[in-house]
Amino acid sequence: MRLIVGYLATPSGDDGLALGIRLARTVGAQLDLCIVLPPDKLMPGLVPAGAYDDILTGQARIWLDAAAARVPEDVEVTTHISVHESFAEGLIEEAARLQAELIVVGAAADGLIGRYSIGSVTNDLLHSAPVPLALAPRGTRHSKVERVREVTCALGRRKGADLLLETAVRASAAAGTPLRLVSLVALDPTFGSLRGDAEVARQHAMEHARETVAIARAKLPEDVPVTSVIVEGPSVEAAVNKLDWHDGDLIMVGSSRLAAPRRLFLGSTAAKMLRVLEVPMVVVPREQFSEDDLP
Repeated sequence: MRLIVGYLATPSGDDGLALGIRLARTVGAQLDLCIVLPPDKLMPGLVPAGAYDDILTGQARIWLDAAAARVPEDVEVTTHISVHESFAEGLIEEAARLQAELIVVGAAADGLIGRYSIGSVTNDLLHSAPVPLALAPRGTRHSKVERVREVTCALGRRKGADLLLETAVRASAAAGTPLRLVSLVALDPTFGSLRGDAEVARQHAMEHARETVAIARAKLPEDVPVTSVIVEGPSVEAAVNKLDWHDGDLIMVGSSRLAAPRRLFLGSTAAKMLRVLEVPMVVVPREQFSEDDLP
């Protein structure tokens, strides 16, 4: 298994590196650190022909070597430099070339407000990545946690939920960590929450919780705990705030139904979660990525 980190020599880039190390150690994966450089045509005439590439590549190599030196010895790491007009598209192409199963980035723009303040690169990835995308909130680099403590999976009933559950089960099995299933059915207007029929919504949520727990327990080893929670509240943010979180936890959510096949598109529920979450989020595409989709 390979995980690719889109690296920048910034605090946000270091957050992504820290999360990548944590995830790689947890599942025994190889870590690929990648910097995407712009083509030299962006600096015409300012330096001799070819020198701009050399300058940028040399600096990127210094940054990557410094980042790789911070990766513990028990995690295998390689570094890569790519050239592309778009950092996001270049990273996606590298992920396809390396057959990485996950892209990891620091999600916060390097500002002052919020644990997640999505920058342009992360936003592009959230609307185009063909593989799961792990977002590291601001400050992840300061955490002392070495491995994932618990996997939380936020599930509704919409298209893609089956693949999301399957992905969460595989992640929990590979990591050997407890799996917590959070039913979002009670927040879905399809089941009555916005029509004022709270009891109908809750009954659907309880049924949904029982179904997902049964599926997960059937696929996981007996020694891997599986629990379920129904979240309710006047808003998504209020409901998510009722959940207990610990350093080392992560949450997995599905891509919006608006996404193109085998591509991400961050839905409104997940976007609202980002406003209040302080743990890493993994966004999973609605459909499985296949070799036919390679660029």
